Amino acid sequence: MAQTNKEWNESMLSHENIIYACFGGLSNTGITAALASLEAVKELGLTKVSIGCLAGLSTKVPPVIGKTKVAKKVITVDGCPMECSRKVVDEAGFKIAKSIVLVRDIDMKKKALHEDIGKNLRSVMEYVLEEDVKKAKELIIESILNENQP
Repeated sequence: MAQTNKEWNESMLSHENIIYACFGGLSNTGITAALASLEAVKELGLTKVSIGCLAGLSTKVPPVIGKTKVAKKVITVDGCPMECSRKVVDEAGFKIAKSIVLVRDIDMKKKALHEDIGKNLRSVMEYVLEEDVKKAKELIIESILNENQP
């Protein structure tokens, strides 16, 4: 099968909405933000929403910038109050329809994984609560489907 390498341009279809999520694997909150965002995309489908590339946004990769420009809504999902995703999107000059911060919005408690190195370091998924992923996913989906938000 021949691989096509057709770069996206603004005359092409794109995802209706874009999520820019923290994918920080240094804490349970970053991992939860990532998993919840993926679950939201799985539930709503790629036509409705996709996850944007924060690195591509900050380095001004043309298809990433273009897809963000044509998105109906840009949602940021951060695990902690540092709000790295929101700051990157703001710095790139895009309007954010909803900024979600898990420690604020679902009352999640942050656990830095380095704290357990040399002690009782567990498997990465043991730091993530399924209930937190579910609550965060529902908040993301609500933000995308809420017609009252820009």
